[in-house]
Amino acid sequence: QVQITESGGGLVQPGGSLGLSCAYSRSLFSFYAMGWYRQVQGKQRELVARVIGGDFTRFADFVKGRFTMSRDNDRYTIYLQMNNLQLEDTAVYYCYAKDTPSVDEVGFWGEGTQVTVSS
Repeated sequence: QVQITESGGGLVQPGGSLGLSCAYSRSLFSFYAMGWYRQVQGKQRELVARVIGGDFTRFADFVKGRFTMSRDNDRYTIYLQMNNLQLEDTAVYYCYAKDTPSVDEVGFWGEGTQVTVSS
């Protein structure tokens, strides 16, 4: 079992920035994939950004260059820096990790952190 600790999030005005962090209880190099999803109430969870195999990063189209991912291998932590946040970015953000590329693998998930963009 992998323990995941999320932090960051909160309330920000449109155009503002927030940073999220996700600390795992295992080395980042042990995972096949890591990243972030988000979920708006009443809607399906959607991919925000993920890194596969250590160096291939994919971002959702709606990110449009506003978000960046980084990592601290020594701290077993990944980060999501979100800039120019918009109202539609309001959601619960979840970090996750998977051990294999199998779609049958549920993976490990954080408890989620609320991001609210509001004026």
